[in-house]
Amino acid sequence: MRTAPTTKATLYERLRDGIDGFVAATPARFAIVIFAGLILVFTLLFSLPIATTSGERAPLVDALFTAVSVICVTGLSTVDMATYWSPFGHALVFIGVEIGGVGVLTLASILGLVISRKLGLRQKLLAAGDANPLRIRKGPIAEGQAVRLGETGSLLLTVAISALVIELVVALLIFPRMLLEGVPVLDAAWESIYISAMAFTNTGFLPTAEGLTPYADDLWFLSAIMLGVIAGAIGFPVIYVLSKNLRRPRKWSLHVKITILTFTLLLVLGALAYFILEFNNPKTFGQLDPGQRVLQSFFLSSMARSGGFSTIDIGQLDGSSLLVTDMLMFIGGGSASTAGGIKVTTLAILFLAAFAEARGHDDMEAYDRRIPSDVLRLGVSVVLWGATTVAASSIIILMLTDDAPLDHVLFDVISAFATCGLSTGFTASAPEPAQYVLAFTMFFGRIGTVTLAAALAASQHPRMFRRPEERPIVG
Repeated sequence: MRTAPTTKATLYERLRDGIDGFVAATPARFAIVIFAGLILVFTLLFSLPIATTSGERAPLVDALFTAVSVICVTGLSTVDMATYWSPFGHALVFIGVEIGGVGVLTLASILGLVISRKLGLRQKLLAAGDANPLRIRKGPIAEGQAVRLGETGSLLLTVAISALVIELVVALLIFPRMLLEGVPVLDAAWESIYISAMAFTNTGFLPTAEGLTPYADDLWFLSAIMLGVIAGAIGFPVIYVLSKNLRRPRKWSLHVKITILTFTLLLVLGALAYFILEFNNPKTFGQLDPGQRVLQSFFLSSMARSGGFSTIDIGQLDGSSLLVTDMLMFIGGGSASTAGGIKVTTLAILFLAAFAEARGHDDMEAYDRRIPSDVLRLGVSVVLWGATTVAASSIIILMLTDDAPLDHVLFDVISAFATCGLSTGFTASAPEPAQYVLAFTMFFGRIGTVTLAAALAASQHPRMFRRPEERPIVG
């Protein structure tokens, strides 16, 4: 005699099927819901009295802002992170940036791979969408991708292994230097691991009140941090391809070639700009010797891309240097990385489109490959929505404040959108309504304009007709 299923089992199955259906139908919305849920959880945890050194509950704005900054791996803060939060609070920061750095969907897929030892199609699609926004939408996707769908499992292993190895290497590099500085062994071990995680995730938080001051002119220490920041900002697909074909550039995908070239050019050009613009600034590089000027220029150039660490007072930079930093932060790092911004490949695609138009070519081409038009449309959308977000946030914040300088407000807004973490000091001193706006800007910048647009659209809607063509005047 067949037994009827229990109501509890039926409800569980309905709930499971409902979640599976939601994830499969709208992975972009699922990503936003998970990010928002994590921020809510961490806000509650940061609100606990045990999370602060004073033993008192953190105000809502500080708990929320810190949670957003941690999960979105930004590095901006409304409080002194080193002294305000207790060891429990710093543990929350460490765990949060590790989750936010690799991406929620990627982390979920890695856990699924570890538990089940296999990766289903749905998990592959989720992870692939986290690594490539072009896969977020429904419909067929051409397999001319930087990482093919069949390689998703290998990419996830690369994400997990590279995060562990790179953070461990950076920690081992800076640990002896801390011992030489007189830091106790246990403190040096914890601080080196903490800083290496903040470097790889491009967050920029520091566990001590003195920050980088003891190592502000130390070539070894700063180089190790730059190594961690660049490794995190270059992108997991690039690390995956390089790990397989490091000595065979011919087998590098177009994405890898464009990312490495553009990333390197921006790093060098940014360092050159800082070297020239800050050469005679007595508050920054003016009192340094030539070698230190070169080191600090490269360090600031790499941190401005999304790293968030700083050895100087950003508010003392020349106005022209602030503008350069605005541009570098807005561009950010590589796609599917721990960095933010519109991404270096987006910038490269726009320049390739401009070069193709100047030459009278119908197609964009690079390294003997043709780039389809949908990539250009996506790049234009990213830049447009990013610029709109920055402009809207800046205008709202200027309305909420009385005497805040425009260049400082714009700088911190771009830093929030690009999840960079550098600040002129405006964020900490801003009124609470402005801090809420900055928190929203961080969230919007981390989940990505493409993900948000795909979440709103849910899917593509094919049309069975095409309207008559007419060309408006452009330029």
